[in-house]
Amino acid sequence: MAYTYHIGIDENGLGAQLGPLVTTAVMASTNERGSAAAMKRLPKSISRDLDDSKRLIAHGNIALGEAWARTVSPPDLSTPDELLSHLTLESRDELTAPCPKHVRSQCWSVTGEAFEADATLLKRVATQNRRIAKRGIFVERVLCSVVCTRQLNDAKATGANRFVRNLHSMERLALRLREQAGEDVHAVCGKVGGMTSYSKFFGPLSGHLHAILGEERKSSGYRFPGLGELHFARDADAQYPLVMLASLVGKYVRELLMARIGRYYGASTNGEVPIASGYNDPVSKRFVAATELTRTSRRIPATCFLRSREN
Repeated sequence: MAYTYHIGIDENGLGAQLGPLVTTAVMASTNERGSAAAMKRLPKSISRDLDDSKRLIAHGNIALGEAWARTVSPPDLSTPDELLSHLTLESRDELTAPCPKHVRSQCWSVTGEAFEADATLLKRVATQNRRIAKRGIFVERVLCSVVCTRQLNDAKATGANRFVRNLHSMERLALRLREQAGEDVHAVCGKVGGMTSYSKFFGPLSGHLHAILGEERKSSGYRFPGLGELHFARDADAQYPLVMLASLVGKYVRELLMARIGRYYGASTNGEVPIASGYNDPVSKRFVAATELTRTSRRIPATCFLRSREN
């Protein structure tokens, strides 16, 4: 079956101990050539700027992800926070609803925030986006779903681990973009935690009839009448252009939010601990230890800062 609309979905922060889980979806309309191009790797001339985010972006160097996020968003967004508001599936009220009032500035203060991508990089990425369009892939919308540490911990307490929350975010994004497309879509997602069978874990899609196209370690696929197809592919962010773009934008969004947490505690660490990635690395572990007294004095609940060991 031929599809006009293709979607790529990936996560950032699934294995972290600090900061949010960000799930990002990119939808593109395609012509006949683009429908085929959306399912295979890009030429080297483009992949220098659009590839697996782990190859192109390192912690603390997110200019390329920012450049892509800005390139595929309206040009009148003048601050990172305006860009973030445009990208997120959830409203700002929904995002801050779980936060105790005295904790909100830990994650939502924009003090000291500014764009990093310079004009040269923005021009280069815009050129790459035009090259993608010449291949028949026209990016229409990028959406991110942000699940904070508090929400992950609360979900875990009710029996839903981070893998299930990630899957449900993917489902919500696919449904929203299917609604925007107005016709059936073909979506490819990164594999969730090595899962093979997804049906029993579906949340937003649990009430939709579907046929199993295949369930293997490499790829699992499902067809939903009236919605389209949803596939979960291993190493999708290294194979499919739209998943690559989702990973790059998601990496930018997560780093933006981690930087806010870092600046919030910056003074208390006396500059000795740089802004942490939030993953299980030495810097992040030192960041947790260095901020302990500040978190206690500011009455920051542990569930708003550090994920439970099982999460």
